[in-house]
Amino acid sequence: MNPKLYLFTLIFSIVFVSCGDDTLPKPKAMLRLEYPDSPVELMVTEKFQFEYNAQAQIKRSKNFSVTLDYPLMKGSIFITYKEVRNNLEELLADAQKLSYEHVVKADNITEQPFINEKDKVYGMFYEVLGDAASQAQFYVTDSTQHFVTGSLYFKVKPNYDSIYPAAIYLQKDIRRIMESLRWKE
Repeated sequence: MNPKLYLFTLIFSIVFVSCGDDTLPKPKAMLRLEYPDSPVELMVTEKFQFEYNAQAQIKRSKNFSVTLDYPLMKGSIFITYKEVRNNLEELLADAQKLSYEHVVKADNITEQPFINEKDKVYGMFYEVLGDAASQAQFYVTDSTQHFVTGSLYFKVKPNYDSIYPAAIYLQKDIRRIMESLRWKE
């Protein structure tokens, strides 16, 4: 028998025998991540207070700034306090500029005004869609003495599809912070 024909027959037989099962396509599915409702705790500083998700780990900084770390989601909400000293327009411009620095990578940035006249808390929530570094930004002020900004960042490369469930969960926490924020006099 011809050695080339023998080798060809052997390889063909092995390939033919090893391919007995038909491959089936995987059904379409989406990853389902659900984060539990968490108890709410009260964060109190000398200048303001707010409610936050008890799953967050608190890190206090100088100048009444606070970081809420969410280790399971690899995300953090950075909250910074500044006093208003006849510089409200400058503080507002800086907060808006920070939010719109992400426009290069963002698919869309949605502005949502926030007004709580009873407690004199006014602000803006920015939802950032797309592969931007930050998925949410916000600021609140009483327009006379206090100004707080906040940013949501993840400790991973921005891939909106992957971080979307965690981003939505933490955006709800940011809204809770804005809605519960009260100034200390």
